[in-house]
Amino acid sequence: MEAYLRSWMTDALAQHQYDSAIYVGDKLLAITNSDEDAFTLARAHFDAGHYSRALACLSRADLLYRSAAAKYLAAHCQVKQNRHEDALALLGDKNPTHLAAATGSARRKLQHLHTNGAQTATHSGGPGGKGKSASRGASGNGAGRARADRSEERDLDRRAELQYEAGMCYLRGQCYARQNAFDRAKECYKDAVRINVQCFEAFDQLMKNSLMSPGEEWDFVDSLDFESVRLDSSAVDGGRQSAHEAADFTRNLYLTRLSKYARPDEFRTAIETLSTHYRLANNPDILLSKANLLATTAQHEPALALTTAILDQDPSNFACLPLHLALLYELNHPTALFALAHNLADSHPAEPATWLAVGTYYLLTARIPEARSYFSKASLMDPHFGPAWIGFAHTFAAEGESDQAIAAYSTAARLFQGTHLPQLFLGMQELALDNLAIAREYLTTAYQLCDRDPLLINEIGVCCYKETDYDSAIRHFALALSIAADNDAPASQTVDTRLNLAHALRRAERLPEALEQYDEAIRLGARTCSVFTSKGLVLLELEQPFEATVTLHEGLAISPQDPLASELLAKALALMEGVGVLAGAEEAAVDEELRGKLRGIRKRGVGRRRRGRGSEDVGGDGMELDGASRS
Repeated sequence: MEAYLRSWMTDALAQHQYDSAIYVGDKLLAITNSDEDAFTLARAHFDAGHYSRALACLSRADLLYRSAAAKYLAAHCQVKQNRHEDALALLGDKNPTHLAAATGSARRKLQHLHTNGAQTATHSGGPGGKGKSASRGASGNGAGRARADRSEERDLDRRAELQYEAGMCYLRGQCYARQNAFDRAKECYKDAVRINVQCFEAFDQLMKNSLMSPGEEWDFVDSLDFESVRLDSSAVDGGRQSAHEAADFTRNLYLTRLSKYARPDEFRTAIETLSTHYRLANNPDILLSKANLLATTAQHEPALALTTAILDQDPSNFACLPLHLALLYELNHPTALFALAHNLADSHPAEPATWLAVGTYYLLTARIPEARSYFSKASLMDPHFGPAWIGFAHTFAAEGESDQAIAAYSTAARLFQGTHLPQLFLGMQELALDNLAIAREYLTTAYQLCDRDPLLINEIGVCCYKETDYDSAIRHFALALSIAADNDAPASQTVDTRLNLAHALRRAERLPEALEQYDEAIRLGARTCSVFTSKGLVLLELEQPFEATVTLHEGLAISPQDPLASELLAKALALMEGVGVLAGAEEAAVDEELRGKLRGIRKRGVGRRRRGRGSEDVGGDGMELDGASRS
């Protein structure tokens, strides 16, 4: 009867018929009163969302402190009910860090046992085994295999226990994160992955919440023992090659989640390997990694094409939405933003990303109060949703409300301790307020987190410019342009940095270089009155008043009332008084040519007057308008 009930319960769970599974499991537990059946029933309650009943089932069976699996499930039930203090009381506040190296040794021991077993079987059955010695070999090998099987079983139990310990580290991190103890949460997540490198939930929390700097992320992945990945017996029997391939595959998957600012070549290699060798080129996660890399290098159009392809495959891919929304905002696509936000509001009103999309649309259309309201709603639904906090801060920055913007950016910086963006935005706000010392502190902190972001290096250059350290500003602007070129960023994305470089060169009195940068910026599309005015000022300082006049006229054609351009044009015209446009022999030749043409005109005029006097008998009606008589 027990076997029949277990089979019934297993079938019900496989078909997600949880009420049936719970009904049958309750009868099975009453008959057997076994720990295994009590745990299975508790799992059925958990899958059905009956967290209190699952916890009560485990407590009645007294499993909480006798089984790592039961302890993990009980803590998970408490986390699901937001009882984080109770979960921590059950889990304890210490991670079993001594287990971090145990997984690799267990896997290697297991692989050694399988390999030796295969070799022993080959030796006993091979040629040369005869008579009594062959019989003794068979008997000895049988005993050896039995010992190996028992050892393998113990190692498998040990591995399962390690996996549950890793899971409990992950739950401990969840509890600390809900209490805003992000440093402790980060260590818990890291220990979970160290104990079980396949604990992707913990790794995902580290990456998704940017709990580590780009350099820390790569150092952490380099420290992981990917050779400890778990393989079943058939894979291990195939030899070390399959285990090594699984380790490389897992490592490449993890590399695609790391920061794109550090070691981009390794990142691209991992993407290429997964795309070609394992046919994952169109996998949404791989496409999202490619889109993140393109967005990092300011290649927004191709990045948007990839995020659009992801959402075409899976419209509910919420991991992709923050990047997709940022790209639509950057490329000024209000219609697409409106349609997406409208669809999400209809289909997923309980998701914070839905209201992030609505807020982004209102921010793009300059309806700041509405945008702030929806960003606030998203942050209230998930207080740890960083993009909502950044959008909320952007609404204050757009209205010049620096104090509120700084407060919101500070919250984002606390939530996203491993990303440089909140620190960068804080530095930009302080620069706008001319608080240069505080701005430099924020920008330096951001630079320590990421030293390859052209926008950040540009802002450091702006800070140096405001401090009148023009040589340092020039170096930073040139470095930003160099990094953007290395990243294959479109030249149009570097116009502002190029203009900043031109201004710094002008202030440093490196006028020919400044003029070259102004010309390049104008060629790239920076055709504003202020740019032409700055170029005209450089030309005046280079004593080229005629070229300055032409340039300033172009600026005034764009903004006729600009006072600075008008003043500089007046100075340029004053400098040109009495000065010929052409120099030397060319100007004399032009003057002589003009005088010759003037004499010819006068002679033709005299001839016409003479002909007019000879035909005075013809009346006025016989004259054309130009004075010539009709034929």
